[in-house]
Amino acid sequence: MSIKINFEHEQNPYLTGSYAPVKDEITESNLKVIGEIPADLHGVYVRNGPNPRHTPEGRHHWFDGDGMLHAVHFEDGKASYRNRYVRTKAYEMESEAEKGLWRGLMEPAIHNPRSMPIKDTSNTDVIFHNGQLMALWYLAGQPYRMDPRTLETIGADDFHGKLKLNVSAHAKVDRKTGEAFFFDQSFFKAPYLSYGVVDHTGDLVHTAPIEVPGPRQPHDMAITENYAILMDLSLFADPEALKAGRYKVNFHPDIPSRFGILPRRGDMQSLKWFEADPCYVYHVVNAWEEGDEVVLIACRVKDPEPTSYDNKPLGKMLAFLRLDAHLYEWRFNMKTGETKERPLDDANTEFPTINDNFTGYKSRYAYNVHLSDEPTLFFDGIFKYDLQGDQHQRFWFGEGRRGSEAPLARRVGAKDDVEDDGYLVSFVHDERENQSEVVILDAQNLEAGPVARVLLPQRVPMGFHAAWVPGDELT
Repeated sequence: MSIKINFEHEQNPYLTGSYAPVKDEITESNLKVIGEIPADLHGVYVRNGPNPRHTPEGRHHWFDGDGMLHAVHFEDGKASYRNRYVRTKAYEMESEAEKGLWRGLMEPAIHNPRSMPIKDTSNTDVIFHNGQLMALWYLAGQPYRMDPRTLETIGADDFHGKLKLNVSAHAKVDRKTGEAFFFDQSFFKAPYLSYGVVDHTGDLVHTAPIEVPGPRQPHDMAITENYAILMDLSLFADPEALKAGRYKVNFHPDIPSRFGILPRRGDMQSLKWFEADPCYVYHVVNAWEEGDEVVLIACRVKDPEPTSYDNKPLGKMLAFLRLDAHLYEWRFNMKTGETKERPLDDANTEFPTINDNFTGYKSRYAYNVHLSDEPTLFFDGIFKYDLQGDQHQRFWFGEGRRGSEAPLARRVGAKDDVEDDGYLVSFVHDERENQSEVVILDAQNLEAGPVARVLLPQRVPMGFHAAWVPGDELT
């Protein structure tokens, strides 16, 4: 893939317009609604994302901003909104200093605090586990527990005093067992990759070192009923640049991608590596077992490193963030060691969600956002994929309207065996009207358009990942 991006000026598009940070933390109830909020929609839609608190110095990367949660609580046909920063260790250090202390990913780390060369912002994902939210960071950092009702930061979680690792952004929760699964990655110290399991009470019950050839940078993982799937992919940080205090990643098309499958409480002795074509994977849809095979569905990036971009200060970042990802399937035979792989669609879609009751178990539907053709990363629609058929649905946000990752909100009284029995909820910002809202869609009929639109009291900047917290599980 060769992408050429030209900007007439060096204004950073990830600090302006729909991406500009908001400064105020607010709480607002009885929000205005266009249409009618379904009476059986009860719970909290919450999304994490980067929101710089202090004016960035040097070249700002979208990934640099402080973590901020935005949430809408639905109950009895009404909606309320609130947003709060994640009070990380870095946030508190900068609060005490009354200024920013870190320069971003595109700047040398030599001037950053030595205790944390790259700022752990906890700005990437948010999951619901053990009755609380957990805000997570894409390079693996401290997990921060937050109250799902108030969004107040409870604090860094050490899993009953046992955590000696960092926790990856895309930890997986098995809602049947209540367990959470994660990995840690290290740039400087072998074994470079580690794996852990937390039980339903928040107790760390298993860890294992995972040997890989050097510093690696997996972004996601997967689980099945009996296994965990870890990744050693063909895009990873440059070891020499890391030694020099710089963060740089390279794609190696001559190095196969590897997928390591191990029992949920397994280690290196029980792990099996499977090779596949070189690629990178940002986000997994789901995984499950079929006979002797482990099936993995994810969004695969064939050429994750741009080969053409403006030689301006922001050129490479802008090109890297223009993802070209496609729905893809791998099948790993646990008896023969064979890998089969194939594309499932050619549309550029990413940030997938499913009915999270099916995480690790065979599922039928995936809800991916579609990436627009614009130079800056925007989501212009939602695709509902039928993984067991060809009946796909699409919903477009509309001209000048930018969406967010859209989790499935199971409706009150939903049938366990009806996977799409609920609603999709998504933050949408209308650039023409400068108005943010939450769009509610019937998951069984996206093409019918919004069931309701909830207008928000302030703009919600573009962000990363979202979660749905069922109302009956709010404590």
